[in-house]
Amino acid sequence: MTTVMPEGEAIRKAVKWISGMIEERGSDDLHRFVKEATLITQGCGVSHRVLSQRGKGGERMSSVVYETHLRGVPLLGRGKVRDMYDLGERLLIVATDRISAFDVVMPDPIPDKGKILTALSVFWLRFLRDVCDNHLISDDVTVLPEACHPYRDILAGRSMLVHKAKVFPVECIVRGYLVGSGWKEYQERGSVCGIALPSGLRQAEKLSEPLFTPSTKAEIGQHDENISFAQMESLVGKEVATTLRDLSLALYQKASAYAEDRGIILADTKFEFGVKDGKIMLVDEVLTPDSSRFWPKDRYVVGKSPESFDKQYLRDFLLESGWKVGDPPPRLSPMVQEQTRRRYMEALTRLTGKGLA
Repeated sequence: MTTVMPEGEAIRKAVKWISGMIEERGSDDLHRFVKEATLITQGCGVSHRVLSQRGKGGERMSSVVYETHLRGVPLLGRGKVRDMYDLGERLLIVATDRISAFDVVMPDPIPDKGKILTALSVFWLRFLRDVCDNHLISDDVTVLPEACHPYRDILAGRSMLVHKAKVFPVECIVRGYLVGSGWKEYQERGSVCGIALPSGLRQAEKLSEPLFTPSTKAEIGQHDENISFAQMESLVGKEVATTLRDLSLALYQKASAYAEDRGIILADTKFEFGVKDGKIMLVDEVLTPDSSRFWPKDRYVVGKSPESFDKQYLRDFLLESGWKVGDPPPRLSPMVQEQTRRRYMEALTRLTGKGLA
């Protein structure tokens, strides 16, 4: 007869074993340890991919969660980063430590990333509630349904209980600075997403007014496509399109002013909205390093690509490695994982004044 150990015991056993192996052999065997952890945790009917890592200075970082499997809780779907579970009139959104770049999910996680994203999203959703209502109910795992209770250790700090909403099929992007794909288009055509700009602007220069540049919402592995405001109107209706644009700009203005007071420039970001009972609300993640560009104000210089507290470090690594979109994504070395994590943590601590609990 096969003995099935309790989940908490299995997770602790996996993490303890991996921690000991890393201490004994170093982090070079990290990728194999993920596989071993999966096998151990499958003994309790789940297959969370978890492991324990240490930072460069030897400090312990929390367990990594690449993917969740909550037995008895209906899985609604998996995004590039988030696993979503159906709780009837509500949703459970779990931010894993997966990371994507150029709309491709990398094979290796970033330690603590899901917790950082959740902490920032919860902070901003509460901070911006006077501008727009949102879908957040709670980030407290003790209020989750009984079926979720065996997974509290996994869910704590990286999950949100939210209202279900019908999500509009557009991403609402606000650009305050000339950078990224906008800078590339400007060099070629003097415009950003078809919006003509004055000549003579330089890379990373602040725009006279933030631009609203919507895009489509692509499936995993596909690319979002910029669309005009007229195209957005045809997708969601003229009145809704106008409301989403005005809300996006108001959210960006309040958030960017707050961030700048804390030494961070919010260069651009994206919002998503849904509707519940006829009321528009802000949904999904909000103003995280995954969805935004954060620049340190004290090191900002017009005319070059700024240092950042977001996934630009990973994008640069991929481009410099010779990787091309369409190729299988490369493995991320422990150094790349650690440097990416450090930037995400910097954004969290500067913006909220707190680290992870």
